[in-house]
Amino acid sequence: MNHHDQVEKLLAAESVDPRELDELWAALPVVHIDELSGRWRGRGFRTGHRTEQLLEKTRWYGKTFGSCFDVQPLVCRGEDGELFSDVKGGKGVASLWMVEFRGEVTATMVYDGMPVFDHFKRVGPDTLIGVMNGKGVLDNGEHYWFALDRDTE
Repeated sequence: MNHHDQVEKLLAAESVDPRELDELWAALPVVHIDELSGRWRGRGFRTGHRTEQLLEKTRWYGKTFGSCFDVQPLVCRGEDGELFSDVKGGKGVASLWMVEFRGEVTATMVYDGMPVFDHFKRVGPDTLIGVMNGKGVLDNGEHYWFALDRDTE
Protein backbone atom coordinates (compact mmCIF):
# COMPACT_ATOMS: atom_id res chain seq x y z
CA MET A 1 0.00 0.00 0.00
CA ASN A 2 1.41 3.41 -0.94
CA HIS A 3 1.60 6.25 1.58
CA HIS A 4 -1.34 8.17 0.12
CA ASP A 5 -3.62 5.11 0.36
CA GLN A 6 -2.38 4.48 3.90
CA VAL A 7 -3.25 8.06 4.90
CA GLU A 8 -6.73 7.77 3.37
CA LYS A 9 -7.32 4.49 5.20
CA LEU A 10 -6.25 6.02 8.52
CA LEU A 11 -8.38 9.15 7.96
CA ALA A 12 -11.43 6.94 7.32
CA ALA A 13 -10.86 4.80 10.42
CA GLU A 14 -13.13 5.22 13.45
CA SER A 15 -10.06 5.15 15.69
CA VAL A 16 -6.34 5.44 14.99
CA ASP A 17 -3.46 4.37 17.20
CA PRO A 18 -0.96 7.28 17.24
CA ARG A 19 1.87 4.74 16.91
CA GLU A 20 0.69 4.02 13.37
CA LEU A 21 1.07 7.72 12.61
CA ASP A 22 4.52 7.76 14.23
CA GLU A 23 5.59 4.93 11.88
CA LEU A 24 4.10 6.65 8.84
CA TRP A 25 5.82 9.93 9.77
CA ALA A 26 9.20 8.21 9.95
CA ALA A 27 8.76 6.83 6.41
CA LEU A 28 7.82 10.13 4.74
CA PRO A 29 10.14 12.72 3.15
CA VAL A 30 10.59 16.15 4.67
CA VAL A 31 9.04 19.16 2.96
CA HIS A 32 10.47 22.64 2.36
CA ILE A 33 8.50 25.81 3.12
CA ASP A 34 8.65 26.84 -0.56
CA GLU A 35 6.36 23.90 -1.38
CA LEU A 36 3.49 25.02 0.86
CA SER A 37 2.09 28.09 -0.93
CA GLY A 38 -1.69 28.28 -1.20
CA ARG A 39 -4.74 27.12 0.71
CA TRP A 40 -4.89 23.62 2.14
CA ARG A 41 -7.91 21.68 3.38
CA GLY A 42 -7.40 19.93 6.72
CA ARG A 43 -8.62 16.60 8.05
CA GLY A 44 -7.85 15.15 11.46
CA PHE A 45 -6.99 11.60 12.37
CA ARG A 46 -9.30 10.17 15.05
CA THR A 47 -6.80 9.43 17.80
CA GLY A 48 -9.00 10.77 20.61
CA HIS A 49 -6.86 13.89 21.06
CA ARG A 50 -8.79 16.80 22.63
CA THR A 51 -7.91 19.06 19.67
CA GLU A 52 -10.27 17.02 17.45
CA GLN A 53 -13.32 18.41 19.27
CA LEU A 54 -11.93 21.95 19.43
CA LEU A 55 -11.38 22.06 15.66
CA GLU A 56 -14.80 20.56 14.99
CA LYS A 57 -16.44 23.30 17.06
CA THR A 58 -14.57 26.01 15.14
CA ARG A 59 -15.62 24.44 11.80
CA TRP A 60 -11.96 24.17 10.85
CA TYR A 61 -11.41 24.12 7.11
CA GLY A 62 -7.61 24.19 6.88
CA LYS A 63 -4.64 26.54 6.55
CA THR A 64 -3.43 29.18 4.08
CA PHE A 65 0.25 29.76 3.39
CA GLY A 66 0.75 33.10 1.62
CA SER A 67 4.47 33.45 2.35
CA CYS A 68 6.90 32.67 5.18
CA PHE A 69 5.44 35.45 7.32
CA ASP A 70 1.86 35.38 6.02
CA VAL A 71 0.22 32.23 7.33
CA GLN A 72 -3.40 31.73 8.39
CA PRO A 73 -3.24 28.69 10.68
CA LEU A 74 -6.93 28.43 11.45
CA VAL A 75 -9.11 28.90 8.36
CA CYS A 76 -12.71 28.11 9.28
CA ARG A 77 -16.10 28.05 7.57
CA GLY A 78 -18.52 30.62 8.94
CA GLU A 79 -22.25 30.17 9.46
CA ASP A 80 -22.73 31.84 6.06
CA GLY A 81 -20.53 29.20 4.41
CA GLU A 82 -17.70 31.64 3.69
CA LEU A 83 -14.12 30.88 4.71
CA PHE A 84 -12.36 33.19 7.17
CA SER A 85 -9.15 33.29 9.17
CA ASP A 86 -10.05 32.76 12.85
CA VAL A 87 -7.37 35.04 14.27
CA LYS A 88 -8.98 35.02 17.73
CA GLY A 89 -9.19 31.22 17.95
CA GLY A 90 -5.68 30.80 16.56
CA LYS A 91 -4.38 33.54 18.89
CA GLY A 92 -3.03 35.45 15.92
CA VAL A 93 -1.46 34.25 12.73
CA ALA A 94 1.71 32.24 12.09
CA SER A 95 4.96 31.96 10.14
CA LEU A 96 6.90 29.17 8.44
CA TRP A 97 10.35 27.99 9.46
CA MET A 98 12.57 25.00 8.82
CA VAL A 99 12.69 23.28 12.24
CA GLU A 100 14.14 20.02 13.50
CA PHE A 101 11.65 17.46 14.77
CA ARG A 102 12.59 13.88 15.53
CA GLY A 103 16.03 14.36 14.03
CA GLU A 104 14.89 15.81 10.68
CA VAL A 105 14.60 19.42 9.55
CA THR A 106 11.22 19.98 7.90
CA ALA A 107 8.77 22.81 7.16
CA THR A 108 7.10 23.92 10.36
CA MET A 109 4.33 26.42 11.06
CA VAL A 110 5.00 28.46 14.20
CA TYR A 111 1.99 30.12 15.82
CA ASP A 112 2.55 33.76 16.75
CA GLY A 113 0.34 33.76 19.84
CA MET A 114 1.08 30.43 21.50
CA PRO A 115 4.02 28.04 21.92
CA VAL A 116 2.75 25.61 19.27
CA PHE A 117 4.43 24.17 16.17
CA ASP A 118 2.87 22.20 13.30
CA HIS A 119 5.56 20.09 11.59
CA PHE A 120 4.87 18.82 8.04
CA LYS A 121 6.03 15.94 5.85
CA ARG A 122 5.07 15.06 2.29
CA VAL A 123 2.68 12.22 1.49
CA GLY A 124 2.35 13.15 -2.19
CA PRO A 125 2.46 16.20 -4.46
CA ASP A 126 -0.74 17.65 -2.98
CA THR A 127 -0.98 15.94 0.41
CA LEU A 128 0.88 16.54 3.67
CA ILE A 129 0.75 15.00 7.09
CA GLY A 130 1.07 17.31 10.08
CA VAL A 131 1.82 16.82 13.73
CA MET A 132 1.09 19.48 16.36
CA ASN A 133 3.84 19.94 18.90
CA GLY A 134 4.63 22.41 21.66
CA LYS A 135 3.97 23.45 25.20
CA GLY A 136 0.67 22.10 26.49
CA VAL A 137 -0.19 20.31 23.23
CA LEU A 138 0.24 16.71 24.29
CA ASP A 139 -2.95 14.91 25.38
CA ASN A 140 -2.21 11.84 27.49
CA GLY A 141 1.31 12.00 26.08
CA GLU A 142 0.14 12.05 22.44
CA HIS A 143 0.42 14.67 19.69
CA TYR A 144 -2.46 15.86 17.51
CA TRP A 145 -2.16 14.47 13.95
CA PHE A 146 -3.79 15.79 10.78
CA ALA A 147 -3.55 15.75 7.00
CA LEU A 148 -3.60 18.67 4.56
CA ASP A 149 -4.71 18.44 0.94
CA ARG A 150 -3.97 21.24 -1.50
CA ASP A 151 -7.24 23.11 -2.09
CA THR A 152 -8.16 23.14 -5.76
CA GLU A 153 -11.43 25.09 -5.36
